[in-house]
Amino acid sequence: MPRNVIARFNRANAIALLLGIVFAFVPSGYSQKSDPSGQVIRIGYQKYGTLVLLKARGTLEKHLAQNHIEVQWTEFPAGPQLLEGLNVGSIDFGTVGEAPPIFAQAAGADIVYVGYEPQASAAEAIIVRKDSPIKNLNDLRGKKIALNKGSNVHYLLVKVLEKAGLKYDDIEPIYLAPADARAAFERGSVDAWVIWEPFLAAAQNQTGARILVDGQGLVSNHQFFLASRTYAQKHPDVVAIILSELAAVDDWATNHTGDAASALQPQIGLDHATLQLALSRGGYGVAPVSDAVMSEQQQIADAFYNLRLIPKHINVRDATLGDSRAPVQR
Repeated sequence: MPRNVIARFNRANAIALLLGIVFAFVPSGYSQKSDPSGQVIRIGYQKYGTLVLLKARGTLEKHLAQNHIEVQWTEFPAGPQLLEGLNVGSIDFGTVGEAPPIFAQAAGADIVYVGYEPQASAAEAIIVRKDSPIKNLNDLRGKKIALNKGSNVHYLLVKVLEKAGLKYDDIEPIYLAPADARAAFERGSVDAWVIWEPFLAAAQNQTGARILVDGQGLVSNHQFFLASRTYAQKHPDVVAIILSELAAVDDWATNHTGDAASALQPQIGLDHATLQLALSRGGYGVAPVSDAVMSEQQQIADAFYNLRLIPKHINVRDATLGDSRAPVQR
């Protein structure tokens, strides 16, 4: 676990920055107090991650109860589905990896980045079965590779193929959600699986799956927190509170991996050892989205566009609050 991550972000300064960014672009005349007509915050989460820890600890509910705001949680199988929920208005806030916001923005979703966690490159990988004849990256040529289309691992696959000197059409991508991909992987219907935590740790511990390559040296694998633009502009105080509570949970989890695994067990249903392995590969410390991070996102968006994985070129800075829509150097 990158335990020095928190040291790079003084927590008080990070929260102050988050508060400043969220409040800076509130329309003039808007009250910074909670909207009396919006007393519910609907949060989308996935099977794993800081939001699940936050849900398990219950600190957000206690904090927002002081403002008479109720928290409603909705689980999604992966990032693309979560952002679709955000786009259609069924949730207000959620967390995903690097690729889903790009696919969502290319599809016209009006979402905004409001924070991120530092890189966790080892928390996603291409795995093969323990008896697989695949030994190196070149062996992927012509193989069926399962992945969740538009998820964070989609970019990892692109970078792995690039490293191996292979083209995207040199492999056969099989687009499956994690549960279906796990089943296909176990029965041998696919040759490899590109997957993230905690599914990665579970496959290793439960099936003996072998990591062919992980994201280290290839991708950052940031985790992003996003909101609908309307909600972020109308309720910046609530967004700031969520980010503050997330920072506190990250701070706690960094030094209490075992306790964090115990907190996640009833939420996820995986054994303690598997969760500890998954947590050991995480990136911790909530920070405002920086220009450097958005430049990385732009590189991912450009790569997807060049591969025709998204239908149009996008400027990722259009999905930020405020006047941050300057042209991106390409």
